Amino acid sequence: MTGHDSASGRETGEGTRAVRAGLPEPVKYEPTLPGPVFAAHFHLPGEPTGPYTYGRDENPTWTLLERAIGELEAPGQRTETVVLASGMAAISAVALSQLRAGDVAVFPDDGYQALPLLHDQLAAYGVEVRTAPTGGNGQLRVLDGAKLLWIETPSNPGLDVCDIRELAARAHAAGALVAVDNTLATPLGQRPLTLGADFSVASDTKGMTGHGDLLLGHVTVTDPALAASVRRWRKIVGAIPGPMEAWLAHRSLATLQLRNDRQCATALTLAHALSERPEVSGLRYPGLPGDPSHRVASLQMRRYGSVVSFQLPGRDDAERFLGGLRLVDDATSFGGVRSTAERRGRWGGDAVPEGFIRFSVGAEDPEDLVADVLHALDGLGPAGTGATA
Repeated sequence: MTGHDSASGRETGEGTRAVRAGLPEPVKYEPTLPGPVFAAHFHLPGEPTGPYTYGRDENPTWTLLERAIGELEAPGQRTETVVLASGMAAISAVALSQLRAGDVAVFPDDGYQALPLLHDQLAAYGVEVRTAPTGGNGQLRVLDGAKLLWIETPSNPGLDVCDIRELAARAHAAGALVAVDNTLATPLGQRPLTLGADFSVASDTKGMTGHGDLLLGHVTVTDPALAASVRRWRKIVGAIPGPMEAWLAHRSLATLQLRNDRQCATALTLAHALSERPEVSGLRYPGLPGDPSHRVASLQMRRYGSVVSFQLPGRDDAERFLGGLRLVDDATSFGGVRSTAERRGRWGGDAVPEGFIRFSVGAEDPEDLVADVLHALDGLGPAGTGATA
């Protein structure tokens, strides 16, 4: 599929693409989405010239999912997607397949909290790692001589945004490849490849699949040589997804637009409600007109995501707020149909205040969710206590 209606020649809508992405041609008496293929090996008489030889290399269930993701990442363009066992597997596959001893890599200093683990590993391999803030296109200041520029926008958990077009253009002019972690936005919110990136990377554990019941990641590119290098790395380290996970992910893509529309709309509603509360400070959501990232986000994002971040006066306030919620689970990760929230500082990997909350908006009725949040805030008392247990 190309993302176009062959009868009319026009580009199909996002919902239609999500529902039909990656489906094989109809075969009488066969299911519209074939079930998962569980196979370590395949019948292979003679020379191994077919597409499926061994389960670590390829699997028909992966193929359909990879095709589906590619159709969402860049409709109408030729893409290649590689699915991997997790988001970190996808991130590591890009970095470790492209970088060599003596190379320079530029990462955000406010990105996903597991990135420093990758930085340490790269440094152990002789790669120079530089970091700078996402906001204000801060990474441009340390780009000189880089082989790879890694962008995370919006950043997790602070929700800063950088200009992908400008960073990609400057990086390419300097001879660097550009990878964008698009986990928070999903391809319905932002298309990094059409904005100039070489790699669009995501943890599909989160918004892409949206049910919090599987681990998966992907890398999508337009350059077959880059795809081959990532695929080779997947083979070497064996970071492959199980066929059941791949099938569940493909099934879940059908509701991506429906989930995304509800979650993003409710996130904006919740952000507006939080903006009126005296206990709340440091509120961030790129969809708010007053957010520092709104202008740049509006130039490159079609949806602003399902995550809202804010601060309460102290650790104790944050814990009591989370304990007072009834429709929201105190859990990590984001992008699921059930709302979750957490005091992000409990992990120790993010430079955030003790009262910092990352809130992932689910698919509940917005009136119910906002009422639950406001009730939990009311339980803190006048403007919170500020205690730091």
